[in-house]
Amino acid sequence: MALSQQTGSTPADVGPKDLELTPANYTTLGSLLDPNKPDVRELYVETFGDQGITGFLDLIGAKKTAGTSDEVQWYEEGRLHRTVQMSYTSVAEPVFTLTQVDEVNVGASHFQFSDQALRLNDVILDELGNRFVITEVSASAATGKMKALDGTTPTAVAVGSEVQANVIGNIYAQGTDQPGLFYETDITKRLNPFIITKETFHVNGSQATNIGYLKVNGQYRWFMKGEMDARKRFMNQREAMLMYSQLGDVDLASGTVPGSEGYFAAIEDRGIVATGADDAGLTTLADVDDIILLLDKQGAPSEYAMYTDRKTSLNVDDALATGASTAANITAGLASQFGAFNNSQDMAVQLGFKSFTRGGYTFHKHDWKMLNDPTVGGIHATAIGTGAVSGALIPMSNVADARTGVKSPSLEMNFKAANGYSRDIEHWVEGGGVLGYATNGEDVAKFHYRSESNLVTRAANQHVLLKRG
Repeated sequence: MALSQQTGSTPADVGPKDLELTPANYTTLGSLLDPNKPDVRELYVETFGDQGITGFLDLIGAKKTAGTSDEVQWYEEGRLHRTVQMSYTSVAEPVFTLTQVDEVNVGASHFQFSDQALRLNDVILDELGNRFVITEVSASAATGKMKALDGTTPTAVAVGSEVQANVIGNIYAQGTDQPGLFYETDITKRLNPFIITKETFHVNGSQATNIGYLKVNGQYRWFMKGEMDARKRFMNQREAMLMYSQLGDVDLASGTVPGSEGYFAAIEDRGIVATGADDAGLTTLADVDDIILLLDKQGAPSEYAMYTDRKTSLNVDDALATGASTAANITAGLASQFGAFNNSQDMAVQLGFKSFTRGGYTFHKHDWKMLNDPTVGGIHATAIGTGAVSGALIPMSNVADARTGVKSPSLEMNFKAANGYSRDIEHWVEGGGVLGYATNGEDVAKFHYRSESNLVTRAANQHVLLKRG
């Protein structure tokens, strides 16, 4: 069965426009003189339903008046145990060369060399199962020698290939001194600039006083519909920018604008990315299990919000329905599953969440309207595009700052504010007396909207982004 969406004719005024001076949408003197009154129904048709996509941050993230500078800074600690990437150049007494030292999380781009990368007598376990003790380290600690821990010649050494190895301990002879070098957990400083989003809507005095056929909020003034749509569009675009924005300076005609790291970019840089064909790989419980295994490696909390597009949501429903009769550890409706909702199943249901437990993790599934809307993130809904985001798993927990110790949500929206002045959602109107707003001499009322905000993604290694292949 082939399905296609018919869109009809395209309106002529789909692009951005200046103030519309013609009262074509309003009752005019000419139409009043027409002896045949048209049968116009007062209710306009919401052809695409409610087109608001906001709400994700209200349910998942926390809003915080934390913006007193042009960027937000926070600190994240590295892993407790040392992980290195090395290559072997011999077998009998392997010579190693360090290629990367991973201080934060596996799969991220944050690596740094250190003069304390490895110490003499350290015992390492590589991904091939070999256990070595370090016998010689160069002055730069980037190269050295080691011996098999059991004294034999290793058989699984991949000469010339890079392998990951973990420092699991050390071994010393009797009467020897303490280590001369020590390991210290690394702390990474992160920062994210604020991003400014704006919108506007104009109405002239004549349009503001015209009475139309269609009812908007109990009144027959059509300009109110335009203002309502402008406000909703502004809220939608602000949330979409916080999701899709990227770091990097952009040169515009008005000057250089610093980009802000959006949620998706943060996970793509240092989080878990699950990629599949046309369904982000979530088709069976085994796919959910694969994600859980990765979460275990990242020390993830036990409770997650799972925001997905419709296709992925249906796949998860099918996987749960298929496995419910065979998997004893899938449960639903238990009070213990709803920790983020004050252990209230009713509260979770009212907010649109459907919850299930798997392998000790509780997932609260919710449809993500932004990814279903083809005019926003759902642009790949009919023709699957490479790299299209189809969902995310957000930890519902607080994360302690490595420097201050203050606990904050793993996903947090900040906005600029100081001395009682907030740039969360600014709204003001100017005009030359139109609708009572007298700030200039124009026969126009101008509605303005502005926000300066950003998103802080803490412990991104515990977040999961679902993407199409």
